[in-house]
Order: sequence, then C-alpha cells, then structure tokens
Amino acid sequence: MPMLPYQPMRLSDRQWPSRVNKAPPIWLSTDLRDGNQALARPMTIAQKMVFFETLVQCGFKEIEVAYPAASDTDFNFVRELIEGNKVPDDVWLQVLTPAREDLIKRTVDAVAGCKRAIIHMYNATSCLFRTVVFQNSKEDTVRLAAKHTEIVRKLTEECTAKHGTVFRYEYSPETFSQTEPEFAIEVCEAVKAAWGKAGLGDERIIFNLPATVEIGPPNHYADLIEYFCRHVSELEKIIISLHPHNDRGTSIAAAELGMLAGAERIEGCLFGNGERTGNVDLVNLALNLYTQGIAPGVDFSAIQAVVDVVTACNDLPVHQRPPYGWELALTTYPESYLPVVPADFERICDAESRVPPAA
Repeated sequence: MPMLPYQPMRLSDRQWPSRVNKAPPIWLSTDLRDGNQALARPMTIAQKMVFFETLVQCGFKEIEVAYPAASDTDFNFVRELIEGNKVPDDVWLQVLTPAREDLIKRTVDAVAGCKRAIIHMYNATSCLFRTVVFQNSKEDTVRLAAKHTEIVRKLTEECTAKHGTVFRYEYSPETFSQTEPEFAIEVCEAVKAAWGKAGLGDERIIFNLPATVEIGPPNHYADLIEYFCRHVSELEKIIISLHPHNDRGTSIAAAELGMLAGAERIEGCLFGNGERTGNVDLVNLALNLYTQGIAPGVDFSAIQAVVDVVTACNDLPVHQRPPYGWELALTTYPESYLPVVPADFERICDAESRVPPAA
C-alpha cells in the first residue's frame, strides 16, 4: 500500500522555473559536524585537523567545525584550531548549538578569541515535533526561539567586548521541510526581531531552511523556498541557506532548484556524507556549476588527494560511480562507446598544441 501523498505548495505563479543560475552559492562544509556525527567511529582531533586543512585548501570560507557542547573532543578541537592559529583570517568558523542557555554559553566559550565565528542555533518547528516530542504550542516554539536568540546576542556581545571576536548569527527552523510554511516564517520573524541587528553585507542574518528529512520532490522544496523568500520581511538583510538531506536521492536537484528559488548559501558534505542517506554532495554540486560555465569558487582540481583525505578521515569509501572524478566515472564497457572519450581527449590536446604561445 503506498504512503499518503505529500501536500504540495499552492504556488500557481512560481517564478523559479523561469530563472537561470548565474553565480555560485556561499559554500558551507559541515563535514566536521554533521558528517562527523554520522560516522560509526567519529574522527579524532588529528583527523579533524587534516580534514579542516583540506577544506581550507579547497577554498571553503565557511566551515562548520563542531557541536562544541556535545563532547570534550569537539570543544577541544575548536580551541586547538584557535589557539594554534590554524584558521585563516578570511575563514568563518561555524559552531552548532541547540536552544539551551547552558549549551549556548559552552558554544560561545569554544570560539572565544576566534577572529570570525558564526553561531548556528536551531530548534525543531514541525507539528510532529511540537506536539509529540516537546508537547509545545506554536506560541511556545516561537518564544523558545526568540528567547534563546536574545541569549545568543547577549553572550556574543560580551565575547566580542572581551576577545574581539566578530560574530554572525544563523538560525535553523529544524524540520523546516515538514513545518507549515507560514509558521516557519513566523518563527524566523521573531528570531530576526530578537537578534535586533540584522543589516547588510556581513551583518545579514542567516536563515538556514533544512530539508531535515527529504519528504517530497525537489520542485516541492523549491516552492517552499520561494514562498519563504516572498513572504519574509527585509529579505535584503537575510541570507537564505539550504541544508538538503538525501532521503529521496534528490538532494543535488533540491539544492539547484532551491538556488533558483532564492537561496544564496548551501550547507553540505564532500561526497555526500551525513546522517542516514547523507547530505547534499558539495563536490558534485560545485562541479555541476563548473560544467555550466560558472566558476564555483571552490577548487577540486586535486580531486584524488581530496578523495584520499576524506576516505582516510571518514573511514568510508567514496563510491566509484558518481559524476566527475571517480574511478569509473569515465569508464564504459559497451563496445560502441569505448572510442569516444579517448578520441575526444586526443582532439582537445591536438587543438591546444596548435595554439601559438602568448607573446
């Protein structure tokens, strides 16, 4: 017997299907947080350090490095990054915290002294979580998010005064894809008001709208994002971020359509690691842009070296079949296809050899 059908958005005048993507998103790697949480054997601090350095070499400017309140390993890794001067000046360290005052304080303490930090707070907003897990009303859920945003503001301002750390704020209505769209906006409006200092440029607040569980086709996710962008106030003061999971196997499409719908930022993992069926694959997504003539802003030219680091640190193999650089990506066994790839490479090399050197 099939499951009940998902409830589609009634967005008859949707605009995203007519748009063309012309720029890369802001990339956020969550390999060291979401990806690490998904491992049967989480990374050691030494492995995390190697992974972090690889992400920096690839050009990531925002990296979610830990859930510092979850373990001493996570907390100590963040401190080692900062005290060891491992973080380039143009890289933002992102750290995750739930909406609990003691855990928020521990999280802010973890990044004290860092030049740039993003505090990422979340609470679940869907009807199922509100009624079954937390037994909270909508009003309770809004108050929780707003109250703890005020706590984040107070503690980060104190940290800035003492240590000079520059903070940005990210809020995730966890289970966004299962939350009533108008209620997700209501919660985010309350959070923005509680933060009280959303501005332009680096002062924009980040609203991360996760497909915590992928519950519908990618066009449904795009409709949710466009609806949010249309109805939230002061969009110019907001970065719309996506965190697509891959439960239906369509996270790449969901991310691409979500960008057409108004998102500017993508959170994911290299090669799609992450909880359950994984997060969106940032390598695949970035190289899709590259093949469309869009410079992705991250560099995977040394892709085998990246594969080696990810395989060693995650203790998981990278599959042979995904697009682009994998072992069998350019391999075909039917005889009629065999000559095509080497013949085209030969053509390209021959054409390049005929180009005279620059004067």
